[in-house]
Amino acid sequence: MSLTHTLGVTWPILQAPMAGAQGSELAIAVARAGGLGALPCAMLPPSAMAEELTAIRAATAAPINVNFFCHAPPAPDPVAQARWHEALAPYYAEFDLDIGAVPEGPGRRPFDHEACDALAPFRPEVVSFHFGLPEAALLERVKAWGATVLASATTVQEAEWLAAHGADAIIVQGLEAGGHRGMFLTEESTTQVGTFALLPQVREAVDLPLIAAGGIADARGVAAALALGAEAVQVGTAFLCCPESGVSAIHRRALMSQAARHTALTNLYSGRPARGIVTRLMRELGPMSDIAPAFPLATAAIAPLRAAAEAQGSGDFSPLWAGQNASRCREVSAAEVVQELANGVHEAASVAVNPH
Repeated sequence: MSLTHTLGVTWPILQAPMAGAQGSELAIAVARAGGLGALPCAMLPPSAMAEELTAIRAATAAPINVNFFCHAPPAPDPVAQARWHEALAPYYAEFDLDIGAVPEGPGRRPFDHEACDALAPFRPEVVSFHFGLPEAALLERVKAWGATVLASATTVQEAEWLAAHGADAIIVQGLEAGGHRGMFLTEESTTQVGTFALLPQVREAVDLPLIAAGGIADARGVAAALALGAEAVQVGTAFLCCPESGVSAIHRRALMSQAARHTALTNLYSGRPARGIVTRLMRELGPMSDIAPAFPLATAAIAPLRAAAEAQGSGDFSPLWAGQNASRCREVSAAEVVQELANGVHEAASVAVNPH
């Protein structure tokens, strides 16, 4: 059975879940266009998640992917927090902000039984995880209502681990991908490779269906991924400038400017490596820095700086998440993006039938 049939979609095209950049509107638009829309839930409390899923179910009967993080919440570290605040203090002074008033909060929560309880009534067709998989009892609950489980791998070893621990299909996340790296077996950045180098290696190592992610923004990228052994693709950055996206005007302008040609991995915005457009904060402190506290504790102290700068029209302190290929970021409907990507499916099929 093909992955397209398993997922219940017309096209093997998945919209990447992008926490903080989208909600139900984008997921609905992609689902209606025949792709697999996604709702990112790492930043949503259960009540907000339920509201978004209710909106999706009211708008479309198409399958939906609900996405969660699986990180282990870090223990509080006052010394690390003080060091982080000290590094940010000059920026706080610049905006006349009180760093002593920063509320401490995690910013993102891992998948837990409370989230699972809120999710169960909706019985989503697909549930995906970042940073590994949840504990066995939670995974069993998800699978009990018939959901297909997806999870991200950034190395061959991670793909093998996911295959051995209950994933139904694997998202092969290349280094080009925007947003948070799905790394969970290692923190060593030199293990991270590009999509089209990683994909055939994972194809050799595991028998599960593979979904290619990272750097895919048009029909040619889709065709290439399918030719290298993927059964589907996951695309994020190309959807960010669609009217159904929830990104800020500042983020949208950056994506459609030459600034989007320069991205880097940074841990300054959350404490964990994520790819985004290079900003002032990244240039001056990092982009990767030992000063940033453990994920997701870096977020709280960045938020006031981001708000103050954005009020002045600046993205200097904003996480402008983007992959290395923002060339197809356009203000067109999500349906148009899906259709363009679907042309790559036709190209791949044509090559398979007429290889010469």
